[in-house]
Amino acid sequence: MARSRWGGPDAQGKRSPLLGFVPYHELDGRPNVIVDGSPTTGTVLCLSHWPGIASPARFRADLSAQMAFAYLEAYDRHDPATAVSNNHFDQDGLVSIYALARPEAALARRDLLIDVARAGDFATFDLREAARISMAVSAYATPGRSPIEGLAADYATMTAQLYAELLGRLGELCDHPDRYRHLWAEEDASLEASEVALATGQATIEEVMDIDLAVVTVAENFPHAGGHRFAGEWVSGLHPMSLCNATDRFAVLVIRGQKYEFSYRYETWVQYRSRRPRPRVDLSALAERLNADERGPGHWVAEPVSGLTPTLKLHGADHSDINPLCLRTVVEDHLRNGQPAWDPYGLGGAKLPA
Repeated sequence: MARSRWGGPDAQGKRSPLLGFVPYHELDGRPNVIVDGSPTTGTVLCLSHWPGIASPARFRADLSAQMAFAYLEAYDRHDPATAVSNNHFDQDGLVSIYALARPEAALARRDLLIDVARAGDFATFDLREAARISMAVSAYATPGRSPIEGLAADYATMTAQLYAELLGRLGELCDHPDRYRHLWAEEDASLEASEVALATGQATIEEVMDIDLAVVTVAENFPHAGGHRFAGEWVSGLHPMSLCNATDRFAVLVIRGQKYEFSYRYETWVQYRSRRPRPRVDLSALAERLNADERGPGHWVAEPVSGLTPTLKLHGADHSDINPLCLRTVVEDHLRNGQPAWDPYGLGGAKLPA
């Protein structure tokens, strides 16, 4: 019996429908597959590394894109769904939908596409082309830079626009990234400068293994150019890809003179599988402790531990009056003695009880 690999009967005679992208807000209860997000009415299969989501165990991986590719080997478990969707736009979601909606094209570029998803979600990469493609994808999602005319202000509509445009362009982006040089060249130069800074000692990293902490010391005169995170977001300082490629630690303290920023990496928010990250601790008590020590005009603010990449930093002043050694000691003590406050692997909810 003749059959295609996807959408035709398998060895047991089962048949799975082909999947096509439908915007999340337009699913309206129709049977669907959700990737890299949360299920909705009509979801028959969810392939997502998001916290609290019980995706099938055989497909679980660090990235939702890896889960989508793994699913292509068992393409008979989503009947009667014909729609694939996601509730937000980013590189991991784009690659995941592309894998299920255009499996032949995706498999031909599998390694590069997974690296693009990794560059977008985790700010790490193996291939420079993947980093540049991630930069270009982020540019599409950035108002004022996007090549899409009339990029919607409404997020659901914008998400639908971006998927509609980039699902049709992703193959070309992978095969001919230089055609999109105008979207990534400036940021690529920032990445190169940050890599040079780490190689020449303008920026150094000390790892504190028992609390999974990287202490990054950056020269005060180093440029603040930074780079994208996810899609349409930007952070200043060292390019995040240079930093995350240089250390496997998932808690990061950046020291630039007496300007400080602590953050948890995104790997600690999702159900990361290749290793179990040390659980996040809540940062609010750390902010209170630093505010008690702070004598300058600034005020320490901690983002909620449930955030994608929660940060702790000083607001209202450029620099703290706390010296670097004291600041580092307080941060390390809090991480070492704080109670776990986030569990992405717990099904039905991620926040640990108080």
